[in-house]
Amino acid sequence: MTERRPPVPPFDADTARQKVRLAENAWNSRDPARVALAYTPDSAWRNRAEFLRGRAAITAFLEHKWRRELDYRLVKELWAFEGHRIAVRFAYEWHDDSGNWFRSYGIENWAFDEHGLMRQRHASINDLAIDEAARLFHWPLGPRPDHHPGLSDLNL
Repeated sequence: MTERRPPVPPFDADTARQKVRLAENAWNSRDPARVALAYTPDSAWRNRAEFLRGRAAITAFLEHKWRRELDYRLVKELWAFEGHRIAVRFAYEWHDDSGNWFRSYGIENWAFDEHGLMRQRHASINDLAIDEAARLFHWPLGPRPDHHPGLSDLNL
């Protein structure tokens, strides 16, 4: 049986936005196994300068990430889409185990298979140290509430 992750390509404006929000919600769960299910079993990633292949590598990467990036909260925004590809921009806030806060900014390019599973993810990310008082993402851990502003609303 083939796995299916709707919405599936080809994407239109509504389904592309849905796909982005579903990805944001999954990442905000900070559940590596759940997140990895959105990718093909042989998915190829470039995350910063790391290259990964497959769900096991993705799961291990995310386990390590969320042990280091504490109180992680992410906002994604659709940038562009065509056919089976989506581009997003994002920002997330987190702190390290010493209490130092960061806002990480980035862009991702995604390619999906016909079943809606992501087969490629290319991410470029930059980290900015911030004071805790400069934080903008204040919802309880988990999915971003619908009423919380997005990146454009926050001028990010």
